Amino acid sequence: MKLTHVDDSGNARMVDIGDKKMALRTALAEGKLFVSEQTSKLIRESNLPKGNPFEVARIAAIQAAKQTSQLIPLCHSLALDFADVDIELQEDGFLIRSHVRCRWATGVEMEALVAVSVAALTLYDMCKAVDKEMIMGDIRLLEKVKEKSN
Repeated sequence: MKLTHVDDSGNARMVDIGDKKMALRTALAEGKLFVSEQTSKLIRESNLPKGNPFEVARIAAIQAAKQTSQLIPLCHSLALDFADVDIELQEDGFLIRSHVRCRWATGVEMEALVAVSVAALTLYDMCKAVDKEMIMGDIRLLEKVKEKSN
């Protein structure tokens, strides 16, 4: 099997997508930030020292999706058409889901995964004063779709 991100000498390289057709591409990703029962209670009561974590994390995640190529060396710069993040406080922590879409010659799964990861990191930052045992995890791609070109 030929690796796409390695040249014949074994050096890392960016994939040339110049011959690929533009298509509508979407990606959905999710992850969790597991928090203690006490932290969950403080969030529900709006008593975190840094304030409400939801919008801060959501906006940070959207910004991160737009900056993915600056963070992941071999990712292409993409003009995103849409990026959104939903954050839900569940019994054991935050469930984070991202949805990213663009019309381009390459997929947006990395942007969706970066959005979830940065949301988890931001939530961690917002809660770290009250919870020293949080765990980020279960970050995964749920769906990657490329619609057929015309």
